Amino acid sequence: MTDSTKLADDQTLPRTRREVLQTASMLVAGATLAQSFSRSARGQPAASGVAPQIAGFTTERVQTSGGVTIHAVKAGKGPPLLLMHGAPLTHYTWRDVGPQLAEHFTVVATDLRGYGDSDQPKGLPDHSNYSKRTMAQDQIDVMKHFGFDKFAVVGQDRGGRVAHRMALDHPDAVTKLVLIDIVPTHYLYTHVTIDFVQAYFHWFNYLQPSPIPENQLLAQRPAGQPSPAQLEYQRRNSTADGVHSMCEDYRAGASIDLAHDGADFGKKLIRCPVNALWAEGGAMDKIYDVLSIWKSYAKRVEGKGMPGGHNMQEGAPKEVLAELQRFLRT
Repeated sequence: MTDSTKLADDQTLPRTRREVLQTASMLVAGATLAQSFSRSARGQPAASGVAPQIAGFTTERVQTSGGVTIHAVKAGKGPPLLLMHGAPLTHYTWRDVGPQLAEHFTVVATDLRGYGDSDQPKGLPDHSNYSKRTMAQDQIDVMKHFGFDKFAVVGQDRGGRVAHRMALDHPDAVTKLVLIDIVPTHYLYTHVTIDFVQAYFHWFNYLQPSPIPENQLLAQRPAGQPSPAQLEYQRRNSTADGVHSMCEDYRAGASIDLAHDGADFGKKLIRCPVNALWAEGGAMDKIYDVLSIWKSYAKRVEGKGMPGGHNMQEGAPKEVLAELQRFLRT
């Protein structure tokens, strides 16, 4: 990161959770609603029906130890591989890479707790039922349900944050880890700059008490005809329960997740091989030295910029598939 993208030293935000959130709130005062919801599910009326099928995948609902049911799809044979989506997407985001991966792996793709056809419980006061620790345990339970104690993981956006926590809490389960277009949540909240706030101000807007951001999201009615994939993401994610769940995911990230990550920082590193991929020319690429940052959180890290934007599995599926196969099959 160049000097021009940093705040001066005397503007660096304090590192305690209370001080981070207090200062962040001031930074975003008066900000408009996030753009992150815009490209996939922003406030459109929810479509009815069931999720479209990814070719060759079967569907199953898995009851977890955390009391929620997770929607999962599965296909293929070979070593197990778990795919986890970002916000506000669902497992359907893997439709262009999942079938090809299933030629070499037993692929399981899920809807995270709170998203798609997985359960969307109301958030607890401490947001613990949307902590990445809890969401990671959901996924561990899903993979055990299918008979897998060890498996590789690909996580994009919020799914990458769940994957990061999974690799720390369950180091014997995760054999390889691909993280798509993120740097650690702990790093972001302990290095808040104006560049971060301007690029990701929804991270702070969603922290407001319920139902303030939920009502803002539900009130939006953007112009334009959504694509079939966007309609699928909207079907459950843009309902009242869906937007509440997504906001709880973010609220957990700035509270209980930050406490968990802070307790582990400097003490626990990701043990398995990590491939950190980021969107060329995207916000992460412009603001952060992604690869260098991840080297402070994992023992063995490689990575590179990729085409296709933040949701590169949709924007450049051929290139992403080739990189996943190269890393996961070696």
